[in-house]
Amino acid sequence: MRITILGSGSADGWPNPFCVCHSCSTERAAGRARQPSSALVDDVVLIDCGPTTPHLPGGAAPLDRLEHLLITHGHPDHLHPAVLLTRQWVHPTPVLHVWGPARAIDLCRDWVAPDALVEFHVLVPGDAAELPTSLGTYRLSALAARHAHGDGDALAEEALLFTVSDPQGARLLYATDTGPFTVDEVGLPTDPVDVLLIDETFGDHTTHGTGHLDLATVPIVLAGLRAGGLVTQGTRVLATHLSHHNPPTPRLRSRLGDLGIEVAEDGMVVDTSASGDAHRHHLILGGARSGKSLYAEMLAARAAHVTYVATSGERPDDPEWLERVRRHRERRPQDWTTIETTDLGEVLADAAPGTTVLVDCLALWLTAVLDGVDAWSRLESGEHADIEAEARQRIEDLVARVVDCPADLVLVSNEVGMGVVPATASGRLFRDLLGALNALLARHVRDVTLMVAGRPMPVPTLRSSR
Repeated sequence: MRITILGSGSADGWPNPFCVCHSCSTERAAGRARQPSSALVDDVVLIDCGPTTPHLPGGAAPLDRLEHLLITHGHPDHLHPAVLLTRQWVHPTPVLHVWGPARAIDLCRDWVAPDALVEFHVLVPGDAAELPTSLGTYRLSALAARHAHGDGDALAEEALLFTVSDPQGARLLYATDTGPFTVDEVGLPTDPVDVLLIDETFGDHTTHGTGHLDLATVPIVLAGLRAGGLVTQGTRVLATHLSHHNPPTPRLRSRLGDLGIEVAEDGMVVDTSASGDAHRHHLILGGARSGKSLYAEMLAARAAHVTYVATSGERPDDPEWLERVRRHRERRPQDWTTIETTDLGEVLADAAPGTTVLVDCLALWLTAVLDGVDAWSRLESGEHADIEAEARQRIEDLVARVVDCPADLVLVSNEVGMGVVPATASGRLFRDLLGALNALLARHVRDVTLMVAGRPMPVPTLRSSR
């Protein structure tokens, strides 16, 4: 099961566009922005679809393969029925099955033409259903959420939680929006789940009186799920539906990490089926100042043990470069281990399972490789082919080390092939080699993300059409 977090924020996102509180200001300054919560399972099952979901710059591949839409409830951040009309305009061929509570389904009906390939299915707590797809049959269970808060909001009162199992048996529990609940109260089966997405809207604001969770109630709910056998040591638990009532992301990540909970990020991919040495290797690409390093650090910060590998080399006579290095060092957590080296092969060979290695960046590593073979002066002697062959051998050696590395890897590299053709032979050689390195790595890592203007854009793997 491959779960893409299309959104990890609450109804107003985080930061709230109208708010300048400390939490919103910190997130905004760091370039972080969360859209309302939504999750895409294997490209064929979508859970919740708010007004921004189909257009998320950090979202996944197009929704052209979507076959089932699950709606937890009818609040507008979870259901934007106009998406059914926009889908209809492109003459889709697969039937779209829409599942949800009665009032949410009613909100959808006027957006669908009589001949549209859409079928509605009303769910109540306790219902189970099979979801046939082109990938096999998924299984759905509808559970009672605790979203109502006594104000007569009918849409909240009929809110649901979902468990979704893929054809191989991997299970997701999608538990947002909801207040405190127990296994018995919502009718949960006790079979373990592989992934839990759990509401954590209100942070340290514990007197909100709403059908949501906070930093005081999440540990209680999680303890109950663990005691009931639903959450095990192998379950990935991620907090979602996050709002500015929480402390800024770095502090929130630290506090939830003590509970074994990750902080969900927009565009994050959780893959339960991945196995082997490369299943947690992530390549981050982008141009200058696109947010590559910051995004890579956000991903790595979910881990308990991080080694940061800086490949910048020594530039003692360059004040501007020294200032860049200082800013990078200051924003990294103090408990990270920093190694300044271009010998990535040795670092990767020594990395231990269960740790995370962040390499920033491979463009500087390649520069050091070319420096090491005296490429710049040799080019003047017409040795282009020899230099390229030597560099490509070093590239292949590095990729082999990546494949064999047992640690989680976050690799940062520049995308330099989208601009003008370099005017010099050395510039063209560097561009070609870096493009070859990025392409070769992309074939062997689990995830590739392209950063554009500070926004992460997951790069889908190539696949044959249905």
